[in-house]
Amino acid sequence: MLKRSDLIWTLIGLAAVVLSCFLLYRELRNISLDEIADSLDAINTASWILAAGATLGAYTALAWYDRIAIAHLGKRIPWRFIALCSFTTYALAHNIGASVFSGAVVRYRAYRSKGLSGHEIGILIVFCSFTFVLGTLLTSGCVLIMQPTLIYRVAEVTPLLSVAIGALLLLLVALYVFGSWRHLRPWRMGKLHIQYPRLEIVGRQLLAGPLELICAAAIIYFALPADTNPGFLIVLGVFLASFSLALLSHAPGGLGVLEVTFLAALPEVSAPDVLAALIVFRCFYLLLPFALSLLVVLGFEWGQWRRKPDSSLPPRS
Repeated sequence: MLKRSDLIWTLIGLAAVVLSCFLLYRELRNISLDEIADSLDAINTASWILAAGATLGAYTALAWYDRIAIAHLGKRIPWRFIALCSFTTYALAHNIGASVFSGAVVRYRAYRSKGLSGHEIGILIVFCSFTFVLGTLLTSGCVLIMQPTLIYRVAEVTPLLSVAIGALLLLLVALYVFGSWRHLRPWRMGKLHIQYPRLEIVGRQLLAGPLELICAAAIIYFALPADTNPGFLIVLGVFLASFSLALLSHAPGGLGVLEVTFLAALPEVSAPDVLAALIVFRCFYLLLPFALSLLVVLGFEWGQWRRKPDSSLPPRS
């Protein structure tokens, strides 16, 4: 039975999709499909290959999230299994939305088969989520300081405020590192008690989180035309903002949210070119992994069913 909180977040996600699609329609009503098709045709082969490579890098970093969490728990699970589980989890969650179908279900089914307890899986899920948050804070802080005029694209504020916000985000990351270094008391999240990881684990988190975000943003960067491309830091900053808004809205696949944000923040790039780049992103980062993840789930469940003993057979004497 669907919980009330799940229903609320589902309705919020649907409302975000409707609002984003309405805003997107206002932006695109004068753009034809032929213009978008022409922009897609203008993307050269090298850019397609680089975008595909960036996708592979992003999902490798996501698998690293799980591997780091497993190391934090002190467990040993084969890398191939972790990679398949992580790939399936994120491919489904990115497309369907965490409010409707949480990746926790996939992780629970998979890691239970490897002997992890429900409590350990809960810690793993929270740990992976925090690795993403940590990566977002670190990357956003660096971008805001290195590119202080970026925030002016969405709000009329001074670059000094951008630097201040960036410094605050980096301070939060530094506090987390300090807590690990000084072995502060564990966090308490309901019944979960999560200890600060070792500094070695924290170091891996500080690499894996930004790596995934940088690779994901690179898909869009490579698909944009070279002559109007605003630069990677700008694309990365807009991606961080749009992807965060998409996650907060619980809109499945960030439908409409990414498009509206990028169109508003990249006025120097023609709308058909922006949409073409986002189509490439959706195909590589969302739709293709989603299709492959369904095959992985079916294969896993078939394997689990095959291993079950046939209850219709009489027990051996």
